[in-house]
Amino acid sequence: MNLKIKWIDLPIVKQRFYLYTLAAVLVFLLLLLRLWYLQVISYEDLFERSVRNRTRMLITEAPRGPIYDRHGVLLVDNRPAFQISVMRQDIVQRDELFERLSGLLHVNVELLEMRWQEGRRLPVYRPVPLLLDVDRELVERVQENSIDLPGVLIEVRPIRDYPEPDAVAHVIGYLGEITEKELRATRAGESRGGDLVGKVALERAYDDSLRGNKGQQLIEVDVQGRLLRMLRAEAPAPGKKIHLTVDLELQKAAVTAFGERAGAAVVLNIHTGEVLAMVSLPTYNPAMFARGINPGEWRDLLGNRRNPLQNKAITGLYPPASTFKMIVALAALREGIATPDRVIQCDGDLVVGDSRFRCWKRTGHGPTDLKKALRESCDVWFYQVGLELGIDKLAAAAKEFGLGSSLGFSLPGERAGTMPTREWKRLQMNEPWYAGETVIAAIGQGYVLTTPLQLAVMTAALANGGKVLKPQIISRIEDWNNQNTHLFEPELIHQLDYSAAHVQAINEGMVAVVNEPRGTGRHAELEDVMVAGKTGTSQVVRRLSDEEEDLLTGDEHIPYHRRSHGLFVAYAPAENPEIAVAVVVEHGQSGGGVAAPIAREIISRYFQNRGE
Repeated sequence: MNLKIKWIDLPIVKQRFYLYTLAAVLVFLLLLLRLWYLQVISYEDLFERSVRNRTRMLITEAPRGPIYDRHGVLLVDNRPAFQISVMRQDIVQRDELFERLSGLLHVNVELLEMRWQEGRRLPVYRPVPLLLDVDRELVERVQENSIDLPGVLIEVRPIRDYPEPDAVAHVIGYLGEITEKELRATRAGESRGGDLVGKVALERAYDDSLRGNKGQQLIEVDVQGRLLRMLRAEAPAPGKKIHLTVDLELQKAAVTAFGERAGAAVVLNIHTGEVLAMVSLPTYNPAMFARGINPGEWRDLLGNRRNPLQNKAITGLYPPASTFKMIVALAALREGIATPDRVIQCDGDLVVGDSRFRCWKRTGHGPTDLKKALRESCDVWFYQVGLELGIDKLAAAAKEFGLGSSLGFSLPGERAGTMPTREWKRLQMNEPWYAGETVIAAIGQGYVLTTPLQLAVMTAALANGGKVLKPQIISRIEDWNNQNTHLFEPELIHQLDYSAAHVQAINEGMVAVVNEPRGTGRHAELEDVMVAGKTGTSQVVRRLSDEEEDLLTGDEHIPYHRRSHGLFVAYAPAENPEIAVAVVVEHGQSGGGVAAPIAREIISRYFQNRGE
């Protein structure tokens, strides 16, 4: 009997069949569940990832607002610049990529690696700049070899352009990469790592107005990160326009007048407080910062002993020397200690206690009244008057003119200077004030320190009827519809209270300084414009004895940094003043011989410009 048994009827086979069938059903069920999860539950997240893999959101930098002088002459603008960047998430073989770029662009791999490491501070979605402000030839090389350069981008971004960098560097300032501290201080989303922000001067003070709003570009890329097409673009909005009170031609004239000398000059409109010129020398080229300053250039700037990065007009502190004597005289006239006719005998020195204080003129000036004391800058007259006045009354008068305190100037970094008093010395040094220190302070030496800007404001107040005006360097800020968003009006800090007769006596002395035969400021004299001024020579080290001075045969025997500063302040025209000028020549030795001629050139240029 031949029995035919089907294999499916075997218990063991049947058991396995059901087991495998169940397993297959479970596998397919899991696959279906996974498919449902991916297509339904995770759809939005996966779609977003897919979009990110094939698209990039690039930030388009906004052009910073332009800056103009008072006549609408462009001082700072922007120009388009190419930069070569990479997207970090698209780079697989960085070493190979940098080797290719090094050969194409003729740069060291070390430089590219350094830029890469610097870029790691940026968010991952931000391109890392490798080379800044490259020429068109290099851009074309990169484009021609783009198939071998995955993740490499050519970006166009605006950078600052300076038609007149030497004249306005310290007024305009420069840009630099935002620091972590600055980033924390900004509102969320307003700034990002890698942004360029103003570091000094106007660029820093008005960064919010100048910055503008960034744009965006959504681009599609292939699997190697190469650009395929633009999907969406949002144009950036440029920053606002700033109009200064500065006259570029006057600014350039001041720079030219200084030549190779170091120092600062400030020119003010005496009726409004507008800054017509503000120079600090030596200067620097802010374009170095725009394109990316290299370490060598930065070291050279920092190592320069003449401090090219410092705006000496507002941060430089100098003893005002004899330019301070008008304040001493006015205070003494107001207190009744002196009259314009008071005569003091100058025999070349004044003895106070055990100390001998010499006049700059060793043989003395003889009988001296106020006019002669100003004209010939007699120290002894002011020694005596200052001693009788006392340091506290002298300091109070100086502070009324804005000396020894901040003027609230709009550029950052303004220093207040020092106008000492008895209390000041007690707090600073825990020492009493001595009569000899009053004598020295009366000729603007000792602890007295001022800025060139303060000296200009002081001189303007002498010329405008006693109005101490806040100096202004911006006239208005405009949007791109030419609508003013901010207007800067004259602002009175303090109205001085001096009799017209006393002020007139001071003015007559200042006119004599420049226009009479024995005046110390004769080098500032002009044919067509009457200038009123005052010279000053401030010591940076102790004054030499008579014997030591006799051994010297010229300035060349005195080391540069031990030479005195030369100062000159002036206003013009003397009969109906319009402008005030303050000039400080560092280590210039003579206010009358060095600073006065610079002021003359500045004043001459001002009246030439007015007549053109």
